[in-house]
Amino acid sequence: MTDVSNPNQPQRIAKVLARAGVASRRDAERMIAAGRVSVNGETLSSPARNVTASDVILVDDKPIAATEPSRLWRYHKPSGLVTTARDEKGRETIFDHLPDGLPRVMPVGRLDLTSEGLLLLTNAGELKRRLELPSTGWVRKYRVRVHGEPTADKLKPLIEGMTVDGVRYLPMLVTVDRQQGANAWLTVGLREGKNREIRRAMDAVGLPVTRLIRTAYGPFRLGELGKGGVEEVRARAMKQHLGLDLETPHQREQSAREKTGSQRRSSAKPPASAVSPRGRRRSS
Repeated sequence: MTDVSNPNQPQRIAKVLARAGVASRRDAERMIAAGRVSVNGETLSSPARNVTASDVILVDDKPIAATEPSRLWRYHKPSGLVTTARDEKGRETIFDHLPDGLPRVMPVGRLDLTSEGLLLLTNAGELKRRLELPSTGWVRKYRVRVHGEPTADKLKPLIEGMTVDGVRYLPMLVTVDRQQGANAWLTVGLREGKNREIRRAMDAVGLPVTRLIRTAYGPFRLGELGKGGVEEVRARAMKQHLGLDLETPHQREQSAREKTGSQRRSSAKPPASAVSPRGRRRSS
């Protein structure tokens, strides 16, 4: 797999153009076919070309911007938006509501039109594919409101795994939070996340979903992020959870200063045994 933290590794030219914010990969391939892209003075006619950070890439005789490092954002998707960049039915998309100044991003996985909650966004296709792989083993958690009473018999096929219309669904993690009149709230965990998996499985056991909110995607949580809100995942969290060291030299220097300052403050505190409950030192 491509190392998303290494910009010097050879990459396809269309991918590099997309990461630099020139166009989507598909549009970049059209630009190449039109003879608008050159590498080291050679006009390209095919996207089958690998480039590195040392190559000089021009689009319409102008140099492209530097490739951005891989970045990740948490987004609280509201209900009523689709996650595709363009919708053939003319419905509003998440891209119509993302804040200005955000670079070109792609959703990690999807939430359907009426689903809401945590949606991860990234500027890097390699990182997107890595996060979507079932082999990560990450649990995606949801709060699910269903119509009906989730008895043990109804939940058993979900917990053990089931097949619906020829599609096999792996066992789900399901707990009942509360019954509220004719509805119930459940917490559901998936390790796979096939298209409309929870809705289809719940329909099959007689518990139609009336609301679905994703609260976590592996180690990343929705938390208190407000509806429609976007917040970038910090470099330190990217390193902790993904093994990607994406801190800039300035950020590393700042982190080192913060760590040193914290250690100094900690060592300057008097021992707990020498402090009375009112904060005064006891005489020995």
